[in-house]
Amino acid sequence: QVQLVESGGGSVQAGGSLRLSCAASGSTYVTSSRAWFRQAPGKEREGVAAINRIGLPRYTDSVKGRFTISKDNAKNTLYLQMNSLKPEDTAMYYCAANGHDGGRWYVPLEPSEYNYWGQGTQVTVSS
Repeated sequence: QVQLVESGGGSVQAGGSLRLSCAASGSTYVTSSRAWFRQAPGKEREGVAAINRIGLPRYTDSVKGRFTISKDNAKNTLYLQMNSLKPEDTAMYYCAANGHDGGRWYVPLEPSEYNYWGQGTQVTVSS
């Protein structure tokens, strides 16, 4: 069983920055893909960024150049550095782990490809 706990959310003005963290417990997540998803009210959950077992990242187009995903295997922690935040980034952000392994060059970014989820942390960006 893998448990994921997110932190670092909050309220910022447009153009500001936040760093989300996702602390994990368990033994399988370290070698599998991990990701950040977000869900705004009335919208479907969407993949924001993911990183696979060899450290290859993948981003949704709307955050490229602004967000950076990283992981510290020694600390069992996944991060999402979010810069130049926009009001449309407002959502509940979720950490996910144990993504589908499609090979060393594959980085899963669909909710259905992940087995473990955190409870979420709220990010609110005001204009």
